[in-house]
Amino acid sequence: MLAQTKYIKWTIALAAMLVILLVSAGIGLSVGELKLGLMDVFRLLAKGADDGSMEYMLISKIRLPRVILGIAVGGALSLAGVILQGIYRNPLVEPFTLGISGGASLGVAFTIVFGLHISLGSFMLPLSGFVGAFVIIFLVYTLSSRNGNINIQNMLLTGVMVSFIASSAMMFLMATTSSDNLHGIVFWIMGSLDEPDTGLIKLTLFASLLVLVISYLFVQPLNALRLGEEKAMHLGFNTNVVIRVLFVMASLLAGICVSVAGVIGFVGLIIPHVLRLLFGSDYRFLLVGSFLLGGIFLVLSDVVARTIISPNELPIGVITGIIGGVVFLLLMSQNRKKS
Repeated sequence: MLAQTKYIKWTIALAAMLVILLVSAGIGLSVGELKLGLMDVFRLLAKGADDGSMEYMLISKIRLPRVILGIAVGGALSLAGVILQGIYRNPLVEPFTLGISGGASLGVAFTIVFGLHISLGSFMLPLSGFVGAFVIIFLVYTLSSRNGNINIQNMLLTGVMVSFIASSAMMFLMATTSSDNLHGIVFWIMGSLDEPDTGLIKLTLFASLLVLVISYLFVQPLNALRLGEEKAMHLGFNTNVVIRVLFVMASLLAGICVSVAGVIGFVGLIIPHVLRLLFGSDYRFLLVGSFLLGGIFLVLSDVVARTIISPNELPIGVITGIIGGVVFLLLMSQNRKKS
């Protein structure tokens, strides 16, 4: 009976989050410097390319790609965060703790400082970001592996140290480059969903959905890892293989997000925490719930970033940090009162 009640609660919560995600997408399409009603948005999208109006171009070419990228990046960062917290059994771990953002930022800074994005094309920025993130992932994985086994605590410490090294190297490049290059690096680091390449948006969405599906195949090992590696092994799970696959998968997903949208912090840390406080730590719910709530959070954060000082735009990383931190502190204080 208790299990049935729990499943009903999960189903209602996921359905509610899906509805809120659709509403958030509608808000993202209608709100901006030029405000449109939801019915106007649906009418313009229904007409399609036949409607050559300015409003249709605004929605289809600017706002719709941002909403899709917001759902993909928000869902992916939250999913990567909840997976990494599961394998490390540490609620403070997120994709950026392991140096993924530092590696991507260093790759982009290197490209901007040496003008590779000008000589080779603008695609070099996301490519160099992903290469930088991949190098950090490879280093952390290699330095933490010994005799075919992975030491979780060593991996975490290695990730933190490599992150410091990458950040320091990026600071060196920023201190020795021109003011124009410095502005470009700082703007990229702050994060943005303004990505003109629809191919990269589709890639990010596909990767996030693919990892969501694959990660759900590891629900039982993730739940078992909550008891510790030894107990998970006694339950019949090969923890070394599980940790390897999940770490590489979550890290590469985070690397794709950072390379496309820049450094957007707090999403992978805050969203899993909120869901754990409200619904518990069962990964059968957390994986899907984190993806949906992460998409909601980033789409609405982007709306705030675009409108709060309109016609100018704030970096989305500023909004996620402020809103995410305040909401988390409020939930923590309420949880303490209930306890």
